[in-house]
Amino acid sequence: MKLEEVMQELEALGKERSKKIYQSNGAHEPLFGVATGAMKPLFRKIKLNQPLAEELYATGNYDAMYFAGIIAEPKAMTMEDFELWIDGAYFYMLSDFVVAVTLSESDIAQEVSDKWIASNIDLKMSAGWSCYCWLLGNRPDREFSEEKLAAMLELVKNTIHDAPERTKYSMNNFMYTVAVSYQPLHEKAVEIANEVGPVEVNSGTAKSKFIHAAVNIQKAVDRGRTGFKRKHVRC
Repeated sequence: MKLEEVMQELEALGKERSKKIYQSNGAHEPLFGVATGAMKPLFRKIKLNQPLAEELYATGNYDAMYFAGIIAEPKAMTMEDFELWIDGAYFYMLSDFVVAVTLSESDIAQEVSDKWIASNIDLKMSAGWSCYCWLLGNRPDREFSEEKLAAMLELVKNTIHDAPERTKYSMNNFMYTVAVSYQPLHEKAVEIANEVGPVEVNSGTAKSKFIHAAVNIQKAVDRGRTGFKRKHVRC
């Protein structure tokens, strides 16, 4: 299928309710409001197609950018490709759930994520931490350096309360994911999550709240979820 045909199909799938939900989370025009589940039949028609994914992402249309992540071929993407995608990710649903997810299926995931975490740019940092969460929740423990992940936990402990807004969420999720999905550092992640305590997000706004990794870790432990690995990252 060509770009114009895919855009027409996506537009036909759009719902005003979904559009309003996406906009309330930071999406802006252009967008159609396509539920992610509604994209599956279209994916089955197209399958993986990196050139088309690049065209879709370049439209700046939120639904097209999301669908680009579904049909992308991560192992064919270079560091420059991922930099282009993260530069176009204007809010967290793109940075953390499209770019980071796509990156996590590539062979350069950790290399790129490390660079983004050190960038001091909120959505890049958030995507980097999120990518590690997707990786840890999917790949075998043996693929990771225990020493490196331990150092990353220390970095979270020392910087999370002063981190940019979206990065706080992703760092908090990193503590949770290490505790639940990376068994060699379960105890250390629990210890650090307890030391960190509640983390305030959206400070000074009507949406101000506290997130607390330790509480969610304990819930996962109580449900017997430690050691959890998902079979697939992308749907």
